[in-house]
Amino acid sequence: MSKITRLNRLPAKEKNEYYSLLIPDSLFERFRIDKATGQNDAGEQCIDIEAPAGGSEASIQVKRTPSDRDALFYIEVRDSRDLVRMFWDFILVNDPELPRFDTDVTPEGGDRWLNWRRRNHKEEKQALECGLAPGQVRRGMKLTSEFNKCLDVFCQAVGFKSIGLEALFYHNAILYERHGFRYFDYEKVMRRIHEEFQPGGVLYARLDGSTFRQGWFAESVRGRSWCIHSNILDEVWEAGFDPWTPPLMYRMVGQRFSVNTVPGVGY
Repeated sequence: MSKITRLNRLPAKEKNEYYSLLIPDSLFERFRIDKATGQNDAGEQCIDIEAPAGGSEASIQVKRTPSDRDALFYIEVRDSRDLVRMFWDFILVNDPELPRFDTDVTPEGGDRWLNWRRRNHKEEKQALECGLAPGQVRRGMKLTSEFNKCLDVFCQAVGFKSIGLEALFYHNAILYERHGFRYFDYEKVMRRIHEEFQPGGVLYARLDGSTFRQGWFAESVRGRSWCIHSNILDEVWEAGFDPWTPPLMYRMVGQRFSVNTVPGVGY
């Protein structure tokens, strides 16, 4: 039986103790959430762990207070077919004390969750100007390094040997590179993207100064990600590019690979 499936069959208290290993300690400290009970100072339950018995997946959500619109931290994990790799499906990290931008809402006010073709350009422009990357509604809390260690602790406790993920956006892929992940088969594409953002490249030539194609974006991971989010790769098919496909990445538990497809480029 696969590991998440087996874990989900445990009694709730024991199961939740395992899944709580995925929550960075700094969240408990900063937002005064009791690690043992999952409650804040007001006695409200702030941690919600969904791990149905018989299921092969789980989600962990942490809020400052249950009435908050956004989670501080949300992650989904699941079993993979090879039984020794955990697949990390999704993560959100939001700083609730910083401004929110409704990039996840249509201009008419409808939900556009994970529907990246239906964009709210006004909110995205404001998010960009405030230093956010595509897909963000708030700034994060710089937890990647701490969370990466949580992944190791959880996987070692449960018995996983490796961690797999899908990098939804270009900036996600670069961030995961910098924290020890490598590509299954997309590294050549990432290096080609970097090459074509250099002066004389086909992507560099598309930087026309418009909102999501500003010239300085070539030297910024975040800027390049906005370009790719605005479908710049779709426009250079004649140069052999396909639309952005979230790459599959992985690392071994307790180990870090050394991959750098964007040498000299800052965030």
